[in-house]
Amino acid sequence: MAASSNPFHEWIQLEQPRLGSRVTHASDEFFGARERLIDAHKPVFIDDKYDAHGKWMDGWESRRKRSPGHDHCIIRLGVPGVIHGVDIDTSFFTGNYPPQASIDACVSEDDIPAGNWTEILEKTDLQGDAHHYAEIDDSSVWTHLRLNIYPDGGIARLRVFGEVRPDFTAVDGLIDLLALANGGRAIACSDEHYGSMHNLNIAGRGVNMGDGWETARRRGPGNDWVILALGHPGVIEKVEIDTAHFKGNYPDRASLEAALFDDADEVRNDSDVWQVLLPESKLEMDRQHFFEDELRSPGAVSHVRLCIYPDGGISRVRLHGRIEK
Repeated sequence: MAASSNPFHEWIQLEQPRLGSRVTHASDEFFGARERLIDAHKPVFIDDKYDAHGKWMDGWESRRKRSPGHDHCIIRLGVPGVIHGVDIDTSFFTGNYPPQASIDACVSEDDIPAGNWTEILEKTDLQGDAHHYAEIDDSSVWTHLRLNIYPDGGIARLRVFGEVRPDFTAVDGLIDLLALANGGRAIACSDEHYGSMHNLNIAGRGVNMGDGWETARRRGPGNDWVILALGHPGVIEKVEIDTAHFKGNYPDRASLEAALFDDADEVRNDSDVWQVLLPESKLEMDRQHFFEDELRSPGAVSHVRLCIYPDGGISRVRLHGRIEK
């Protein structure tokens, strides 16, 4: 599995703007626009960059508070979800970071909810120019978050890690069991040097070569792999493997194996219960590959392992099937 300093890497980043998430309100954003709080890019520092309000900082930053109270920002998640962890990132904020922060959550149809907030992260001490990872012990599905800072200052980024929990009671017919909107996600991989495994089930085709899962060049034996958790166990009938934008670096071949796991702790690359779903198949560059007749039938499955030979980049994977009710 690829090493990562992020303890919540197996979960989806729910705050991503490409999922429809928006910062809908800030009590103050004099020095730094609220939208920067969930910018998809890593924060940067530009030494000599100033604007009309002073030093430009890559994050949300309020002015110095001269009255009682504290500042806050509200984020509306594009896809409601269960939150398992957060990262309050104060990168490059040194003399202007908040000493403390907390997070509330709620369910609402409004951009700026009026009330019924529930605290999911109690007041937590912060340091300057640092990542603050915090586990959220809560199983509720939320639509909004409120980041509170005490009393004022700047936060570079807020990352929100969790999962989508859709309602399948009315679902009938074929659906993409891996789609993010249906609760699917990548949970582990051999390597993701150039591109995240979490790009594989995003809606739409990849926008460029960076918008996919890509491994480093393999210099030894073996092959790369990624394990995908379906949003609901089901029987897979159609598969799409898309190598959009990957031309000199697409995998030569790919295969799929599947299994039904009763416990998430049982899901391992070296498990002996994986069964062939798609035999090793030739791939081409920058192309959508569709497989149906080639698929074998392991029955209802909860997880799929995509193996690529020997390495390279995949833009998207679609696993169309019928849920097992």
